[in-house]
Amino acid sequence: MSSNTPSYTYEQAGVSIEAGNALVKAIGPLVKATMRPGADGEIGGFGGFFDPKAAGYKDPLLVAGNDGVGTKLKLAIENDKHDSVGIDLVAMCVNDLIVQGAEPLFFLDYFATGKLDNGVAERVIAGIAEGCREAGCALIGGETAEMPGMYAPGDYDLAGFCVGAVERGEQLTGEKVAPGHVLLGLASSGVHSNGFSLVRRLAADKGWKLDRPALFDQDQLLIDALIAPTRIYVKSLLPVVRAGHIDALAHITGGGLLENLPRVLPEGARAMVNADSWEQSRLMAFLQAQGNIEPGEMARTFNCGVGMVLAVTPDKVDTVTKALTEAGEIVVPVGEIVEGQRGCTVRGSAGIWSARENWEAAHDA
Repeated sequence: MSSNTPSYTYEQAGVSIEAGNALVKAIGPLVKATMRPGADGEIGGFGGFFDPKAAGYKDPLLVAGNDGVGTKLKLAIENDKHDSVGIDLVAMCVNDLIVQGAEPLFFLDYFATGKLDNGVAERVIAGIAEGCREAGCALIGGETAEMPGMYAPGDYDLAGFCVGAVERGEQLTGEKVAPGHVLLGLASSGVHSNGFSLVRRLAADKGWKLDRPALFDQDQLLIDALIAPTRIYVKSLLPVVRAGHIDALAHITGGGLLENLPRVLPEGARAMVNADSWEQSRLMAFLQAQGNIEPGEMARTFNCGVGMVLAVTPDKVDTVTKALTEAGEIVVPVGEIVEGQRGCTVRGSAGIWSARENWEAAHDA
């Protein structure tokens, strides 16, 4: 090889094998802390093993889901808030599994960036491990991709993949839901992980001081109120689901109350949501006022303070409310199922969600 021909290395091209190896070493203990019956492998292989029998299942149906965190990541990156977006990532996946009656068993993550900054990557993955711990699922693998030129400096993206199980015949399909069912809501922890493109637009256009106390809560910085991690409802819901008390669950994500409720309803059943029946959170009121957002737009963009909605028969309302309250959830009645076209109507009185007159918004599935 002639001496004047440069010798290329992967490192020069912008990829550090060493940084990747160091990260795997650093996150080893975090991953170990998420292990549960059925998962006891080491990370670093080409795939993660899981034994459903060891997890106590006899004839399980597997349920799989994947998700991301959306532009909430951009807000986290711009404000050096990397510690809880991993919880969001897990929450978005595991909450989607519990609504089908499935217990989340194992999780894999995908972390992609232009240049690996181990401090940031470790903080993000620590959040993923924490989310898995809260959900009772094992972090059995993942992919860290360093891709020079694909991302702007400091940027990264996340995707999560989760597999859960439910004993055959116990899955929640919503087919039992019928007129007369009561809708109960579980309070959200904030914006969760949807609507952030609008939040970021408002922050830019209105010049919000994100590092100052929030106007609606002097004890909290505005950025912390916005970035609060998505609530994970798995551990509180699982026993009630397994007891057969719930006929349908809807995770209130992109599309808000209006578009997520119809997804779990059979033909001929319509969700009537009464916005008068719970108090609008100060964070939601702030977002609405700042953007002069119509009530109907709120109902199809944000969770409006309700992260999960349960459909139960009237005779189960007290049992379910008591069990979930004892498990630490804030339970509010949000409406009922009536006869009609499959879909959802959200309505409120004058004064509710800043409306000047009575209002309603509808979505037909």
